[in-house]
Amino acid sequence: MSENTPAAGHNLRVMLVDDHEVVRDGVKALLQAAEDLTVISEASSVAEAVRYAAAMKPDVVVMDVRLADGSGIEATREIRAQRPETQVLMLTSFADDEALFASIMAGAAGYVLKQIRGGELVNAIRMVGRGQSLLDPAVTATVLDRLRKGKHLLRDERLARLSGQEERILTLVAEGWTNRQIGDELHLAEKTVKNYVSSILSKLEVARRAEAAAYLARHSKLEG
Repeated sequence: MSENTPAAGHNLRVMLVDDHEVVRDGVKALLQAAEDLTVISEASSVAEAVRYAAAMKPDVVVMDVRLADGSGIEATREIRAQRPETQVLMLTSFADDEALFASIMAGAAGYVLKQIRGGELVNAIRMVGRGQSLLDPAVTATVLDRLRKGKHLLRDERLARLSGQEERILTLVAEGWTNRQIGDELHLAEKTVKNYVSSILSKLEVARRAEAAAYLARHSKLEG
């Protein structure tokens, strides 16, 4: 069983990220009543979220989409790039299609509104902690299918430089996959994937995987 699919009865380690202390306190109080959930860390900014997640290694991060110093989506992308085993549940006040799309691309496992009932939030955390998705499968499949077809890449000069294989690899990088996972999916050696990623970074004129993922998210638009 992989690390990101805890066994039944496993105590899930949860980190809360929200720039409003009252929201964090409310969610923390809710989770403290659940015997199988433990809040191990809290953060109020993108910088804190990335730093604390790397240090504390939570099973699940409950992430606000909008933070004072930036986007929780950017924090999600960074956290997933550093440690794909960590699952992220986006918790937001806004039903925003673009944010949902960007969250999928950043590797979030779930996207729920703050109006959710307490018991439903606890169950949502348990679900993503066990490796399940709370994103509508039909919506997710449609978004990723459009991305994988690569037609949107022609709209941007740098993205248009990529080969079909590089487009596929960039999409998986944006989903938070490691080089080894990408290699297994595309039947490539891990070193070959690493070389592809280096080429992608060069063509996009960025230095890091997270920047390439962010570039794709910024320049990708759903049609229709």
